[in-house]
Amino acid sequence: MEKASGRQSIALSTVETGTVNLGLELMEKEVEPEGSKRTDAQGHSLGDGLGPSTYQRRSRWPFSKARSFCKTHARLFKKILLGLLCLAYAAYLLAACILNFQRALALFVITCLVIFVLVHSFLKKLLGKKLTRCLKPFENSRLRLWTKWVFAGVSLVGLILWLALDTAQRPEQLIPFAGICMFILILFACSKHHSAVSWRTVFSGLGLQFVFGILVIRTDLGYTVFQWLGEQVQIFLNYTVAGSSFVFGDTLVKDVFAFQALPIIIFFGCVVSILYYLGLVQWVVQKVAWFLQITMGTTATETLAVAGNIFVGMTEAPLLIRPYLGDMTLSEIHAVMTGGFATISGTVLGAFIAFGVDASSLISASVMAAPCALASSKLAYPEVEESKFKSEEGVKLPRGKERNVLEAASNGAVDAIGLATNVAANLIAFLAVLAFINAALSWLGELVDIQGLTFQVICSYLLRPMVFMMGVEWTDCPMVAEMVGIKFFINEFVAYQQLSQYKNKRLSGMEEWIEGEKQWISVRAEIITTFSLCGFANLSSIGITLGGLTSIVPHRKSDLSKVVVRALFTGACVSLISACMAGILYVPRGAEADCVSFPNTSFTNRTYETYMCCRGLFQSTSLNGTNPPSFSGPWEDKEFSAMALTNCCGFYNNTVCA
Repeated sequence: MEKASGRQSIALSTVETGTVNLGLELMEKEVEPEGSKRTDAQGHSLGDGLGPSTYQRRSRWPFSKARSFCKTHARLFKKILLGLLCLAYAAYLLAACILNFQRALALFVITCLVIFVLVHSFLKKLLGKKLTRCLKPFENSRLRLWTKWVFAGVSLVGLILWLALDTAQRPEQLIPFAGICMFILILFACSKHHSAVSWRTVFSGLGLQFVFGILVIRTDLGYTVFQWLGEQVQIFLNYTVAGSSFVFGDTLVKDVFAFQALPIIIFFGCVVSILYYLGLVQWVVQKVAWFLQITMGTTATETLAVAGNIFVGMTEAPLLIRPYLGDMTLSEIHAVMTGGFATISGTVLGAFIAFGVDASSLISASVMAAPCALASSKLAYPEVEESKFKSEEGVKLPRGKERNVLEAASNGAVDAIGLATNVAANLIAFLAVLAFINAALSWLGELVDIQGLTFQVICSYLLRPMVFMMGVEWTDCPMVAEMVGIKFFINEFVAYQQLSQYKNKRLSGMEEWIEGEKQWISVRAEIITTFSLCGFANLSSIGITLGGLTSIVPHRKSDLSKVVVRALFTGACVSLISACMAGILYVPRGAEADCVSFPNTSFTNRTYETYMCCRGLFQSTSLNGTNPPSFSGPWEDKEFSAMALTNCCGFYNNTVCA
């Protein structure tokens, strides 16, 4: 057996040796020495010993190794490249801020927002689970109830103390506070289910609106930020002139309203479509909706729709929750409709800014309306059904269907054409209808010796008490009541156009009273009116809302028709409550003109500051028969007072000028 096994091992080694020798012979035949020539059977040359495939394979070895190395370390290379780009951008931003910080402020703000989003995402991934564990003790129902009661008590005491201290010098601010209470009582009296009202939702929404109003209107930082934001929006919208001037010409763009305001709708629609395609609109809407949902206890679908109304219109916002509309309760549908009536879309906001309306007030009014819309909706139509959307799970916002940015921009511009055409058609139709109604009312009034009877006059009398409760001075109430009536019964575009006319008259330095008729309203009244008109709550919007929602959920047409009128009324009240908030919080800002030194030079034109200073000078001047006029107050014992009086009399008529 040992001999047999030895023979087998020798045979195997012989076979292996033969195999190796055979392999070496084949390699020698296949790879000949470098520089040798190969010939065929007839002796023709076949080239050198290295075949083309072998040479190409050897020449590719360095590239293959490099490609393999890059694939292996691709993540490292991306991080290095990203780090270099960030360093380059940081150096560029630092240089821009050092050279001129005011000029680079917009870039600095955008950079801070991006950093905040990135840090928020990083901390959410890193600490999200830990924070969830820390909040587990609050899941105890008794502890959570005590926390709510303590927070409610502290908030109530804080509100009472704030009102007592803040209104000590300005007691007129208590009037709009009473106005808020009045509108809440009206909504509660008209509530569908009085016993089912969730007062936590109501007071949370009003509290959020109040806190946001303090940040925007009262604090210097918030006021400056929104003023700056409004200026940036105006600068951004001015780029529309480049396109509209090329298409229509400079003359039409400067002189004709249709070519000034309507192209802004197209431009803004294009920009919003791009942001929607990139997912930025959805991200912001989801964050706002999440905050409103956890603070107010509303459901995910209705909160998303109302938050979306800050950026898009009342027919576009329901598309954000289109898959869920069929299963929503009547209270949720009512909230969706109310949000549409109580806010304005971003595209229309651009048109209102083009009118000359204060941009910061418009932006803050639209944002403040969102929590108030949810609170008022749950007061007018409380939830009595079991909702399927109490959590955010399963509620997702779809991305744009476009395949690239260019397609999104084109589709946004094309879709905005319909909105611009709709605005133009409404303005033509409603202004014509208003003129016809005024002519008919005037004719009917003249038959019984009533002169000057118009739709605006009727509104000025009927709505004057309500406008006064918003904090408007009694002398301005008739004009503000006219605009509120036009907004509700006609159209908000017509009302804002009227407001812009009053503002332009004030800024041009026109006299406040001419032949017993008031020509413009105060700055405070302008701000309150801007808030009260901010919304689509008018009779014509009923058809637009029903048409848009019915096309999405046709099987719920009867349910939609049941709640639309109540939602319209609630949306109108939301705008009026926002105006009351502005009336409570508004205080004059900015340094007033130094009237003593201001008229010390010759006037070249009339402005609002000129009129106010001249009016103060007229009130401080007294005539002493044939003697030169005497001056009191800040004008007393000033050598240039007489010259200032002469300058003022050159622009304005007054008894002291005779």
